[in-house]
Amino acid sequence: MSAIPSVDLRDFISGDEQRKEKFITEIGAAFEDIGFVALRGHFLSDKLVEDLYAEIKKFFSLSQQVKDKYEIEGIGGQRGYTSFGKEHAKGRTEGDLKEFWHFGQYVENNPKLESEYPDNVEVEELEHFNEVGKETYKMLEKTAKYVLRALALHLGLEEDYFDDYIKNGNSILRPIHYPPITSEPKNAVRAAAHGDINLITLLMGAHGRGLQVKNHADEWVDAIAAPDQLMINVGDMLSRLSNNKLKSTIHQVVNPPKELWGTSRYSIPFFMHPISEMPLNCLEKCIDEDNPKQFSDITAGEFLHERLIELGLIK
Repeated sequence: MSAIPSVDLRDFISGDEQRKEKFITEIGAAFEDIGFVALRGHFLSDKLVEDLYAEIKKFFSLSQQVKDKYEIEGIGGQRGYTSFGKEHAKGRTEGDLKEFWHFGQYVENNPKLESEYPDNVEVEELEHFNEVGKETYKMLEKTAKYVLRALALHLGLEEDYFDDYIKNGNSILRPIHYPPITSEPKNAVRAAAHGDINLITLLMGAHGRGLQVKNHADEWVDAIAAPDQLMINVGDMLSRLSNNKLKSTIHQVVNPPKELWGTSRYSIPFFMHPISEMPLNCLEKCIDEDNPKQFSDITAGEFLHERLIELGLIK
């Protein structure tokens, strides 16, 4: 497959059983094959997307001194600001050529999780930054819930299988800034080849090309969403749960051609995480003689902790 398949969430929520079934079939096939899909009909308005990009550009334009005060020690970069070059892909030592911000969960009616998750960091200098981030987070979380309902049906589970696991889940909205490249990078790219940790990732249309996905023929395919689409991919947690029936695909963000080095690139992924207690044990429905169990039993929390160590974000 040399292109990313396209689906429309409005088919799933239309109330028409045929359209719903069509969506389940299409997204299931895409995630079994290349692990990526371009999705229309999500819950983000054009205005919200426009507002969020405006706010994050303002934030990343603040002085380094101001940004640095929002880099909080001891929480593995889970909230607030992470400075340039700090994160690297699993198995690499070179830091990626990016800085980013994290909005986390806005916990509702769960004091235990409220005390477990770090607080969201409030930016004082920008009046609308925090509220626009929160609204975007909520709309992407709502979109992800329906995508996971479709995938539950595709895997032969109850439609609401994921609902309780993702309610108040440890999801992250990550606005990323890839600054202009000023000199030949030594063995570093904007984001080195990697798989995502979480259940699914929803990526808002990036400002600037660069995202590439590796297909089954080991070829890099450009993944470019239209302005009204989200690019959605399977993460390692969902791959483990489905015994690799749904594919967590390796992807990267390459450096632009030299004539575009002087430009910034902005990208905003939403990483859908469940609560820590969710078991990622391979589903019995996904294990048979032809597909023996590939992964050991683990919880989402244990798996996340392992991966944050591998990424250099916690010691």
